[in-house]
Amino acid sequence: MRMVPGLIVLLFPVTAQAHEAGLSDGGLPNAFVVLPLLLAGGLYVAGVARLWRQAGSGGGLSHFRAASFAAGLALSALMLFSPIDAIAERLLSAHMIQHFGLMLVAAPLMVLGRPRIAVLWAVPQRGRPALARLGQGATGRVWRTATHPFGAWLLYFAVLWAWHMPTLYQLALGDDWVHALQHMSFLGVAVLFCVAVLDLPRAEGRAGAFLAIFATALQSSALAALLTTARTLWYPAYASGAGEWNLSPLEDQQLAGLIMWVPCGAILIGAAIAVLAGILRDTEVRAERVSS
Repeated sequence: MRMVPGLIVLLFPVTAQAHEAGLSDGGLPNAFVVLPLLLAGGLYVAGVARLWRQAGSGGGLSHFRAASFAAGLALSALMLFSPIDAIAERLLSAHMIQHFGLMLVAAPLMVLGRPRIAVLWAVPQRGRPALARLGQGATGRVWRTATHPFGAWLLYFAVLWAWHMPTLYQLALGDDWVHALQHMSFLGVAVLFCVAVLDLPRAEGRAGAFLAIFATALQSSALAALLTTARTLWYPAYASGAGEWNLSPLEDQQLAGLIMWVPCGAILIGAAIAVLAGILRDTEVRAERVSS
């Protein structure tokens, strides 16, 4: 149980600072982003504390997974409420780092922390039947569709491309509420996608996960290629900020496209290769069992 205070220390310093920043600097729109992070952290700590009281420290949910969730949540707060956010208001390339830090680093870390186990334990015993009924009804069907590899890929594709359309992107830069919605939708669909491809109960689901990750890498690369090779500025709101960093607006846009294309593409391709390796390993094990 000594790990629980440590987990609280890991989870809450950054999110507490984010809470202060959200309510003092951005008011209600920032609170729209801060409060879900605080709620997620609170439920996770409550669930892990209750689980470890019964199973012992690290029982049912390892220290590694708890630390992974804490790191993902802290990174989310860092991306959204540190100086990175202020720079992202002036540089498209910084905005790209912010968005893909949320989608390709923070979200996987949180999902690797197995938050569903923690949330289940956070719910009092008498409330768990209601939670089970919720999972069996329309809400459960929506969840299963959204966390199916194809459904999650479709949501990821739609959200990523829609928000990079010039009209919506410009709107987000000029309106705090829309900007908050953009950030939470990016993080939300990334969490759903990671649940679909990482939190698989059966080995057979890995084939769908591989296809979803590979297809995501392709569509993300296509968007990145369009952004990198464009001869005109997609988002005029960034026209004045790039010069502060000795970049022309078009160079900033090209750098943003390359960030989406190269490191982000490498993360997705690496994940696809890892899943494929798991499929091949399982196939080999099954073949050995049959032959023996």
